[in-house]
Amino acid sequence: MKNRLIERRRLPPARARIFIVVTLSETGGAQKYVTLLAEGLASEFDVVVAAHGHGPLAKNLRRIGVRFVPLQHLRRPITLWRDVLALLELLRVLRRERPHIVHAVSSKAGVVARLAAWLSRVPIRVFTAQGWAFSAHSGLASSSYRWADRVMSRLTTFTICVSESGLRQGLRAGTCHADRSLVIRNAIDMPLGRSDRPQHETPVLVSVGRFQRPKDFVTLVHALSMLDKSSYRAQLVGDGPLRAEIEEEIRALALNDTVSLTGELADIEAVLASADLFVLSTDSEGLPLSILEAMAAGLPVVASAVGGVPEVVDHGVTGLLVPPRDASSFAQAIQNLIENPVRRREMGIAGRARVRTSFDLPTFLNCHLKVYRSLLAERGFRFISP
Repeated sequence: MKNRLIERRRLPPARARIFIVVTLSETGGAQKYVTLLAEGLASEFDVVVAAHGHGPLAKNLRRIGVRFVPLQHLRRPITLWRDVLALLELLRVLRRERPHIVHAVSSKAGVVARLAAWLSRVPIRVFTAQGWAFSAHSGLASSSYRWADRVMSRLTTFTICVSESGLRQGLRAGTCHADRSLVIRNAIDMPLGRSDRPQHETPVLVSVGRFQRPKDFVTLVHALSMLDKSSYRAQLVGDGPLRAEIEEEIRALALNDTVSLTGELADIEAVLASADLFVLSTDSEGLPLSILEAMAAGLPVVASAVGGVPEVVDHGVTGLLVPPRDASSFAQAIQNLIENPVRRREMGIAGRARVRTSFDLPTFLNCHLKVYRSLLAERGFRFISP
């Protein structure tokens, strides 16, 4: 009996524990990334996700059976006293959970969680840069994030960038290192739209995103005001702190009867299925899931040529790229596609094909699994196969 007990204690644990931290439990690209990743990893790893609040992310994780830990102090704005409290809170949680890997996603969580993981002696610390915060901000905030990410890079076991552009940017800034970084493109989990989708006599434009910088809905509204108001209808889907400013621009430009703000909608697939054109005006991006979802639905895309967007939208083939904050260029590109239903259809078909071949979910998950397995093996961890 004693020998059997000793042998049982020597067995490796059944599964490694991965503790994923994202800043907020809200609707957004980082949260969709976390949900897809957590669900895909759950069959092989013990997955726990933490974020501030009890919003949509927490509800989605409960639906798929992934444990969620609500955090009280982790927030997006840089506030010294609250950030210290967030660090202390995460230290307590990590010492209780004892994960093998901490995977931080999003800018604020990327700083606080990596530092907490290092202080807690978590052996493997991974960071996904959905988009570098120093490029999305300006002034003191940009400098603070660049400095913080440089310091945190020394505590990071491995960095995942979602685009080649993001990797190059991180290497130039010294916020990641070539021998410990890899590009894993974002993916989506939604059915492809119909290749023969009907088109409205008056085209419907849709834009989906958080009403918060670096998204630039005000430039989009100004672009729409340059078009014939009878030639289109537009839906801006989302919510956020800049909603009042966007509403004021719509009123000032007399677009109330043409441009509608829908708020956050749960069924994005239905919204995209009922549209003819997707538009994204933004100042900074990693690799936006909203564009992948639109292309999967068979929509042509007009978007700012920033970050990883040109790695998704093939200009002239799956959509049109324009300079950021250039309302006139946006208006011209939108007008071009409004007037050309055949071109819209061809671009939509090409976009569906591109998503299917280059941004599929199995490849996304397999790439992450390879990273985790390799990092665990390098440190001598052995686990019983599920």
